Amino acid sequence: MKPAQRISIGGDPAQGNHPGSRATHLHGTAAITPLTALRTIPRDQHTISRKDISPNALRVLYRLRDAGFQAYLVGGAVRDLLVGGHPKDFDVATDATPEQVRQQFRNCRLIGRRFRLAHVVFGREIIEVATFRANVDDGSGDREMDNGRLVRDNVYGSVEDDAVRRDFTANALYYAIDDFSVRDYVGGFEDVMARRLKLIGEPELRYQEDPVRMLRAVRLAAKLDFEIEAATAEPIGRLAPLLSEAAPARLFEEILKLFLSGHAVASFEGLEHFGLLKVLFPETAAALASNRSGALRRMVMAGLAGTDQRVANDEPVSPAFLFALLLWPAYCRALMGLQAQGVHAEEAQRRAADRVTLHQLNTVALPRRFSLPMQEIWLLQTRFGNRQRKRVTRLLSHPRFRAAFDFLALRLAASPEHAEDVAFWRDAQTQSGEELAAALGVAVPGDSFGEEGAPASKRRRRRRSRSTASSPE
Repeated sequence: MKPAQRISIGGDPAQGNHPGSRATHLHGTAAITPLTALRTIPRDQHTISRKDISPNALRVLYRLRDAGFQAYLVGGAVRDLLVGGHPKDFDVATDATPEQVRQQFRNCRLIGRRFRLAHVVFGREIIEVATFRANVDDGSGDREMDNGRLVRDNVYGSVEDDAVRRDFTANALYYAIDDFSVRDYVGGFEDVMARRLKLIGEPELRYQEDPVRMLRAVRLAAKLDFEIEAATAEPIGRLAPLLSEAAPARLFEEILKLFLSGHAVASFEGLEHFGLLKVLFPETAAALASNRSGALRRMVMAGLAGTDQRVANDEPVSPAFLFALLLWPAYCRALMGLQAQGVHAEEAQRRAADRVTLHQLNTVALPRRFSLPMQEIWLLQTRFGNRQRKRVTRLLSHPRFRAAFDFLALRLAASPEHAEDVAFWRDAQTQSGEELAAALGVAVPGDSFGEEGAPASKRRRRRRSRSTASSPE
């Protein structure tokens, strides 16, 4: 298993923006006007090779260049390649407008109204092409702020403008196919080499523009094993409540990125450290804080470590199972509260599941295709203690059995009291009908179980009526 990656706060607390830069506040948005000249890192001073870049991304870059446009590989792909990573997504930035990009590619579609983008589609791979965004409002109405948040941005500008309006310096690097150099306008190359995550501009204003940047900071630090620079980290705890104003659907997508990308343990620790967990999962955070034994947290961390291992092994991971894990502490706390009020056990379980799900929807848009299986995983837990033959075979055939059993096994991290149940059900999945019947201490005829271990239907003897039995043939 890969060791958990760290999230830390470092750097000089007195250090502000990148040396040689001047923070400004223009038309309601945080910005930086760079005072240093462009730094070009030649091919022999960086590790990016074309063989590590998607051939489809190279096709887009070369075609736009040949059509007379500027075009660069940009953002996360450049950052990851510099630190030896293997990007899955390759984004392109250009001075061509979305409409001009579409003219160059028959396999192109334009998406978004607030943030107009071009997607060039190559089978299952999509190369996202964004036009350089300006850093100021030109009065056209294509740039719109709402209470300090950037909600529309289709004012186009130069590559220099585009660089300083990106979020982190590590994401503002441009790879040029003309000479295979890396172009750096905000000190991002130096920060990547130092494995440092730093916001461009005044951090508090940048988080107010888009509170989800706080989650991105935690996620990128976890993914890259970067240190969050002190000035970038400082406002997060104070501004964490702003996340509650973000769109619930967007928060759902960000949670999947945080926990299903192979760095779930480090991401969870980062959310806890910066006070973001109690905004995203308020009832879970409260339950963990009140659980003095730490059993619930041990279970959550064990589950997240298992999720990271599955991602590392290229095995499927389920959002339903993830949310069942993350909200289990909240469910347990709600269930205990209802039972303390005298609510019947089964009714308390259903009400606790519904209550936790409903409350969580106030923050995160959890689709029903995930919330319903999540609840089934919870509600099946009490059935593992039942050893009646019919109920055992019925549970084994339940479509959610495997996920519920895996969840039961995970509960061992919190308490050893489930060991006997885990051992029984682990064996039950591989036993024949006769072996399972013997394990249950049930004496049954040899043909009472079918090949799959399910009980065969009983043959009923037809009872003849007295009149029929006495009538002559």
